[in-house]
Amino acid sequence: MSLKLVYFKMQALAEAPQMLMRYAGIEYEYVMAWEYFGREWAAVKPELMFKKLPLLVVDDRHEIVQSVAILNYLEARAGLRLPDPVAAARAEAILIGAQEMVAPLNPTVNFATGEDFIEMRKKTLRFLKSRFDDLQRILAASSGKFLLDDTPRACDFAAFHNLDLTRHLDPQLLPSWPRLADYAAAIAELPAVRAYLASRPQLTDVSTAPKLMIDGVAHPTGTEKS
Repeated sequence: MSLKLVYFKMQALAEAPQMLMRYAGIEYEYVMAWEYFGREWAAVKPELMFKKLPLLVVDDRHEIVQSVAILNYLEARAGLRLPDPVAAARAEAILIGAQEMVAPLNPTVNFATGEDFIEMRKKTLRFLKSRFDDLQRILAASSGKFLLDDTPRACDFAAFHNLDLTRHLDPQLLPSWPRLADYAAAIAELPAVRAYLASRPQLTDVSTAPKLMIDGVAHPTGTEKS
């Protein structure tokens, strides 16, 4: 089996799948959209299902789109899916709820600048406080240190990525929710996740001119080749 994860220059919907694959020891290749398609995104977008990325390519034949579908597939490949249908449905509900944080966080952190960033940050923080409350209550009901039990699953990697991204908006936000902060630390301390976080391109200059440092070179975030 070969896997290619196709996405862009940003810290958004491709982060949780990569953490899950690293944790599960699943080999994959991360490919920028223009490298995989051989064309600019604007030309490719109308041809894709739902006109969006990320895209997971399995064995150079099968294409899986939609981030939740990708995470569900990878979770199954990793043997992390819960066998009980009710428990699995609960896990998927938590995953969807965690993924909903991407909508305000991704454009705010990865792209917004100046006054736009200030206004988007205010709205995003209001939403996040409500979602943080949801996650903290879910953790309180968990039988382990993660959202469901003592095994990190797709919903955990999705939640962790978004919790981690909030440090670009307000470094004191997550620490003000101690249970969530401990949970995020537990995910970050998983050896495979720790190694991934240390090696991935770092996001810099948030709110002024967001960039990813790729192989020591600063590239503006976005969907176009640079």
